[in-house]
Amino acid sequence: MGYELLPVQGRRAAILTDQRPPAVLVHGWRSHPGIWNRLAPVLDETAVPFWRFDYTAIQDEGTESIALALQDFMHEKRKETGYNGPVDIVCHSMGTCIARYLLEVLDGSAREEEVRMLVGIGPPNNGSAMAELFNDPDRGPEVIRSLTGVFVPEGYDPADDTIVQEFRPESRIVRALRAAGTRDDIDYRILLGANLTATPAFFPAFGGRTWEFAPGGGWRATYAGDGIVPHTDSRLPGAKMDILPADPAHLARHPEHYCHIMLPRNLEVVSRVREYLTASAGPGGQPPPSR
Repeated sequence: MGYELLPVQGRRAAILTDQRPPAVLVHGWRSHPGIWNRLAPVLDETAVPFWRFDYTAIQDEGTESIALALQDFMHEKRKETGYNGPVDIVCHSMGTCIARYLLEVLDGSAREEEVRMLVGIGPPNNGSAMAELFNDPDRGPEVIRSLTGVFVPEGYDPADDTIVQEFRPESRIVRALRAAGTRDDIDYRILLGANLTATPAFFPAFGGRTWEFAPGGGWRATYAGDGIVPHTDSRLPGAKMDILPADPAHLARHPEHYCHIMLPRNLEVVSRVREYLTASAGPGGQPPPSR
């Protein structure tokens, strides 16, 4: 990428130099930085510098270790580029919660990490219903069989998965996030997929629906989700939330493009992320309107 970062200081550095803040890209659980291969060229074209964080080698070490590695990564990139202003962070799925754990739990009091905007794509902000369902002795085995080769590998055992255990809704990690709350110095944006036309091909493993907690206990399937993460998992107080597609007709041709696995490469998602990152950058810029 040929966009040069200038050595500048302070929260308004990007505005004062007419330079867009770098976007830190954080992939999700059992994923990799290649999920950003549609977003990266668009950021290049719009002169948004980006730093791709890769934690594939340490994904079994747990949320706190990965969050600290993300912090080290951002410090290293700042030193490498000489940039000391605010950054934006764009995350998929569990990557959002890893970034939030760094910003809200580990750095919540000191606020040493300067972050302008946090964009979460399909995030399980309130803990993951799917993580809990994996561990359900009655339903879990059937759900895992349905997702084998689609979302989990052959022979997958959730008991051996540190991240899945840490994102059950009553885990220590999720309780810490809940207690810390969001930061008032960060603009939170959430992008979600939804099966607005109740199309089974949206996510065939579950007939186009997403499992969520039922209000009275137990489980229910909903179209208000992306096949893996229901909207109830994602909602966050004060965060601006966009549900895609904006036009349900977009589900007619390739409904699967709006499921959880495909969201980071979805062109409407890419366009919306670009809008977020560019509409509020530059002299006199204002945040994009909430939809």
